[in-house]
Amino acid sequence: MTPTELLLEEFSRIHSVVARVLKNATLATLTFRADADANSIAWLIWHLSRLQDDHIADLAGRPQVYTSQGWAERFDLPFGPATTGYGHKSADVAAVRADADLLRGYYEAVHTGTVAYLNTLDDADLNRVVDDSWTPAVTVGVRLASVLSDDLQHAGQAAFVRGLADRAGV
Repeated sequence: MTPTELLLEEFSRIHSVVARVLKNATLATLTFRADADANSIAWLIWHLSRLQDDHIADLAGRPQVYTSQGWAERFDLPFGPATTGYGHKSADVAAVRADADLLRGYYEAVHTGTVAYLNTLDDADLNRVVDDSWTPAVTVGVRLASVLSDDLQHAGQAAFVRGLADRAGV
């Protein structure tokens, strides 16, 4: 297995979890919060999509799907289109009231762009430095590992919240 094949496999696992979480999800399920300040499925899927979109677009040197394909307008959120969810407060989480079709559509567009980018990489590309403000410097491979780690955690959290919502009869 090549490094690119491994990356494609890992991103496909996020894709599978997102698909399962969104399957037959109602708006009530997607906006369910375990407590008043907990993250909702809608926010978690939006955030993991935004993070992946932001970071992959930067690596690929292309515009983000969110802004270039009209997703920011479709979501119509009360925060700027550059926002990825970092630093969001409880009210920001509550503002993400998207249905499964919207979340799925945006995530699928991001995933398609990620797969296309990954298919352009060769092994040497993974060592290219993309941020030298850190010690050690951040390479393409390290950035991709960071995106994978963050997105897998958030996908797992969304799956957990889906289980809670289902058990609560939402």
